[in-house]
Amino acid sequence: MSQADLLQTGSRRFVVGISGASGAVYGVRLLQVLRETAGIEIHLVVSDAGWRNVQQEQGLDRTLIESLADQVHDVGDVGAAIASGSFQCSGMVIAPCSMRTLAAVAHGLSDNLLTRAADVMLKERRRLVLMVRETPLHLVHLRNMVSVTEMGGIVCPPLPAFYLCPQTVADIVDQSVARVLDLLDVPHGLSKRWTGETSVIKT
Repeated sequence: MSQADLLQTGSRRFVVGISGASGAVYGVRLLQVLRETAGIEIHLVVSDAGWRNVQQEQGLDRTLIESLADQVHDVGDVGAAIASGSFQCSGMVIAPCSMRTLAAVAHGLSDNLLTRAADVMLKERRRLVLMVRETPLHLVHLRNMVSVTEMGGIVCPPLPAFYLCPQTVADIVDQSVARVLDLLDVPHGLSKRWTGETSVIKT
């Protein structure tokens, strides 16, 4: 779909990246929800380590993941459309985001299509969300997060909100994906929202 077609139909484009950190489930679930949402065009780019994690953690075939996107870009294809600022889109999420990918984004190292597309988001002042996955964090990790934040990116670690009383691992995953969708201004009913305490806690 051309940019003119997107504007005419009110559709929105998003780039989804999956890197080699543990937590491939977040990227897969995000793709599933975006695919089910009307008016969204999805562009997918996955690092080599990201594909390994999808298979290792999710046991899912690559073709199944690719079927969730409108267009799949090879991570080595730095000439792809999403490598240019002239490719207009509403934002990008890297889910999960490894410390290696975070470092490359923080230092402007557009050494593959994943990090180049993220760099484009920052330079064009578009929404970039990084679901960083690592623990514990050392000083370089923290400094890289600060650098990305100072450039306008959003560091959004997938942390469970236990006050919403999740019952399953799927609930915990959906909570984190829901927060990302909120940051993208994508409507959803993926997770409960906090409406305030319903009972008084006695001390």
